[in-house]
Amino acid sequence: DFSFSPANTNRLHVHVESADGKAKFNILPDSIVLVYNKGMKQKDVRCAEMVLEENKELAISKWREYFGSSMTEEEEE
Repeated sequence: DFSFSPANTNRLHVHVESADGKAKFNILPDSIVLVYNKGMKQKDVRCAEMVLEENKELAISKWREYFGSSMTEEEEE
């Protein structure tokens, strides 16, 4: 399950949940960065990271649709 959290909109990020736990990834122009992993299996974290890499433009588009253009300048470079 991939989702956004309205609690912290200062950096483009995605929350991922599995049956075992949850993780948070920041989405940067040139990379996907794991912020934390709370209980997810490493293979699930890698899978989520791959899905985000393959769908980065979609995630950015959905983020902007949901929050507006609230990405930091650093993220847009």
